[in-house]
Amino acid sequence: MTRLYDSRKRILVTGGAGFLGSHLCDRLLADGHEVICLDNLFTGSKRNIAHLAANPLFEFMRHDVTFPLFVEVDEIYNLACPASPVHYQHDPVQTTKTSVHGAINMLGLAKRLKCKIFQASTSEVYGDPSISPQTEDYWGNVNPIGIRSCYDEGKRCAETLFFDYHRQMGLQIKVARIFNTYGPRMHHADGRVVSNFIVQALNDTPITIYGDGSQTRSFCYVDDLIDGFVRLMDTDNTVSGPINLGNPSEFSMIELAEKVLAQTGSSVPMINEPLPQDDPRQRRPDITRARKILGWAPSIELDQGLERTIAYFRERLKDLQSAAV
Repeated sequence: MTRLYDSRKRILVTGGAGFLGSHLCDRLLADGHEVICLDNLFTGSKRNIAHLAANPLFEFMRHDVTFPLFVEVDEIYNLACPASPVHYQHDPVQTTKTSVHGAINMLGLAKRLKCKIFQASTSEVYGDPSISPQTEDYWGNVNPIGIRSCYDEGKRCAETLFFDYHRQMGLQIKVARIFNTYGPRMHHADGRVVSNFIVQALNDTPITIYGDGSQTRSFCYVDDLIDGFVRLMDTDNTVSGPINLGNPSEFSMIELAEKVLAQTGSSVPMINEPLPQDDPRQRRPDITRARKILGWAPSIELDQGLERTIAYFRERLKDLQSAAV
């Protein structure tokens, strides 16, 4: 339903008050579009979008995507779902509902409006991978009844729904598989490794290493990831995905901890705890498809991104301490 009188689009971002969603709202507004930010604030926060409140092109709507929604928009970015183990395991049934019912509701909206829809999928669809790096044609190694399954299988089912709507109804879809992402506005208690290490170092508490610390992850700075989102959404009808978006540079947990300690100036020790159930030993994206189709690759190195993220958490922890007084 893109209006003919200008190039400005009205864009719906579900999960828009979350870590990734708020940065996407920033980018879309900077590009001159109207943004409807939809969030039930389970893990999102109004603090993440407070700086946008006075923007006449921005609108916040409190709503849960597991219930139908009736709005008029030109494009939809579906980011709604808790993304950290601490949050998605808190209410695993609701997590699955958010992925599956949320996808059904947003796909139904896109079908009615005949508009493009973007799905924020995840590298978790690969589970504990038996190949590295992971390519988009790898089917994954997921435990369907494990404690992470509410998220892993919920996202896999959402992908199935997206591609069936595309094949059966001709809906224009864009599916991105997101690998580990970090940056300002991460929740300080989300249990993800980057925020965990930074908060522990700044609070002078021992850094918790699960397992022996040799397991690896690839860390993409949030600005790079959002650029990948927009590039994928802007592709023509021949591109549906899935497309991996992440940084192919691989680091062990011990290497990450050492970088955080060096940048924070902390000398706290590292302590080892048992590895959580179904925690992947290795996670690294093959981004050949993103490079070729989107002309996209991360540009921000881990040291640079950590510097910005640590600066954010220094201020955030000060705010939390002041509020507790």
